[in-house]
Amino acid sequence: MTSTSGSTSIDQVLAWHPHWDVWLVVGFLAFAYWYSIARIAPHVLPEGTRPVSRRQVTLFVAGLLTLWLVSDWPIHDIGEKSLFTFHMVEHLVISLVAAPLLLLGIPPWMARLVAGRPKVLAVLRPLSRPLAAFFFFNLVLAGLHWPTIIRLMVTNEFMHLGVHVALFASAILMWMPVLSPLPEVPRLGRPGAMMYLFAQSLVPTVPASFLVFGKTPLYDVYVVAPKLWDWDPMMDQAVAGLIMKLGGGFLLWITIAVIFFRWYGEERRWDAIETDLRAESSPSL
Repeated sequence: MTSTSGSTSIDQVLAWHPHWDVWLVVGFLAFAYWYSIARIAPHVLPEGTRPVSRRQVTLFVAGLLTLWLVSDWPIHDIGEKSLFTFHMVEHLVISLVAAPLLLLGIPPWMARLVAGRPKVLAVLRPLSRPLAAFFFFNLVLAGLHWPTIIRLMVTNEFMHLGVHVALFASAILMWMPVLSPLPEVPRLGRPGAMMYLFAQSLVPTVPASFLVFGKTPLYDVYVVAPKLWDWDPMMDQAVAGLIMKLGGGFLLWITIAVIFFRWYGEERRWDAIETDLRAESSPSL
C-alpha cells in the first residue's frame, strides 16, 4: 500500500523489500480475530459454545493471506511501478477474493461486536441494501481507475492508502447482501443473490471497454514506467481491461455457480426427506 515517486529501474522494482504498513494491517486483523475468539468469546457466548468453526478460521486466514499477497512485494510493486495489469489484478483480488473470504470467516457474534451497535447499524443498513451497495462499489471501482486518481495513487502514498481503504470498504458493502454475517443485515435469498451478482458481473464492461479499445494510453505514469515484460503501454492497458472484465466476471460467476449448486443440493435433500416421510406415512399393503 505504500508508494514511491521518481524514476525507478526494473531491478529496483524487483528487489525484495517488505511493506511494513501491509504487514501491520494484516497482523492487526489476525490478532484482533484471535483475541476475539480467545478472550472475548467466553464472556459473550453461552458456556460450551464453539466460537468459530474450522471452516470459518480457514476462510478468514485465506482472506488475510490473499490480502497480504497482492498488497505486498512483488505484485504491489510491479503494479505500482511497472505494469498497470498487476495494478488491476491487485484491485480485483482485494475486492472479489479477499473481501468475501474475510466476511465468510466472521461469525455473527463477532460481527455484532464490530458493527452491531445501533449507531453503526443506522449507517450500515442503508449502505448494505443491494441497490446502494451495488452502485457505491461500482462508482468507487470506476472512479479509482480515472487517470488523475491513478497518477495520484502512484505518486502519493497517502492517496494510495486512502484509495485502497475505499476500495476494500466498498467491496465489503458490495458483498453484504450476499454474505452478511449480521442477522440485522439480512442476506438476499438464493435467486436474488444470483441476480445481484449477475448484474455485478456486467457493469465492469463499460470501464473495461475504454481500456481494451482505447486508441491512446490513458495512464501517462505507465507510459514512462520500466516494463517487467516487453509490453508497450497499449498492450498493458488492453490486458488490464480484459482482466477487469473477464477475470472479474469469472470470479463472480464462480460464486453464482456455488450458490446455485448449494441451492440445488438443498432442494434435492428436501425432496428426499419428503419422499421418505410420505413412504413412512402411507399404509403398508
